[in-house]
Amino acid sequence: MKQMQELKSKEKVLSALKKWQTYLVLVFIMMIWGFNVPALKTLVTEFTPVTITSLRIFTAGLTVFIILGIMKQVRKPTRRESVFIIGGGLLNVVSHHYFLSVGLTQTTSTNGGLILGTGPLLTALLASILLRNRPTVIKLIGFILGGMGVSIIVLSGGKGIGSLNSGDAMVFISIFSQALSFIIISRAAKTLDPRLLTGYMLVFGSIILFFIGLITEPEGLTQLDHASMGIWVLFLASAMLATAVGHMLYNQSIGRLGAAETSIFLNLNTFFSLVGAAIFLGETITSQHLLGLLFIILGVVCGAGTLEELIIKRKRQRFYAKQQKHHM
Repeated sequence: MKQMQELKSKEKVLSALKKWQTYLVLVFIMMIWGFNVPALKTLVTEFTPVTITSLRIFTAGLTVFIILGIMKQVRKPTRRESVFIIGGGLLNVVSHHYFLSVGLTQTTSTNGGLILGTGPLLTALLASILLRNRPTVIKLIGFILGGMGVSIIVLSGGKGIGSLNSGDAMVFISIFSQALSFIIISRAAKTLDPRLLTGYMLVFGSIILFFIGLITEPEGLTQLDHASMGIWVLFLASAMLATAVGHMLYNQSIGRLGAAETSIFLNLNTFFSLVGAAIFLGETITSQHLLGLLFIILGVVCGAGTLEELIIKRKRQRFYAKQQKHHM
């Protein structure tokens, strides 16, 4: 009996460590994605948005397959998995990146950031509807706090939500498509390695985006010759690090934690994008930004289930302490 209890306690400790490792990975991804926002803004300004986005994502897809090829993790998907790849590619790559790249050229960063910040709330809502995953009260409070933090940050230095336009609508379609794709990814991850799923989705989606770019941006390819070496370094960093490695690790985290719990970390993306803007674009971080960060951290702690785990752990410790006193 004692050996069984020791094994169970060891398994719980290992499980908790893996979960915390996943949390740290997610924070790192949010930092990369946050710093990628100024990079994307520069790229879609320098080139035609859809064409450069398709090339960036295709480069990211190739990077994923090279990494997985070295790890010997590449295999052909089954017919059922191919359906998930097509669905995820159309939503997470084609729809998300098309509407995001075009929308960012037509809206303010304030309104765009606010709408993108609704991602965790949309994912949790879709998960509860489609997967029947009802969030607990504490997690629901976390989603609300995270949303409040994002709102404080994005409304602190712009015109607010009073200047909504077609670009805002495009950004909303973008984040809604991504939130819906996370549900598909969480289902596909049961049989297909999320990292491999990411590679297939990126390559498939980028090809579709490229043909869309040929139709909507006939002069897109001719603009590629005018960019400087620094812009192409930025392009490769965005494609290989932020898109390839970032999406591989994020989709792997969805397979471990679930779509709703993983998506709460997207709130950190907004703050890190502000830090990136301050470092690379010379923008200032105000007291409102720091207040927003506080709400975001509280949202992550509650929404990711960390607070619930601490409460359960304390209850167990009190229960075992009472039992020990009773036996004495």
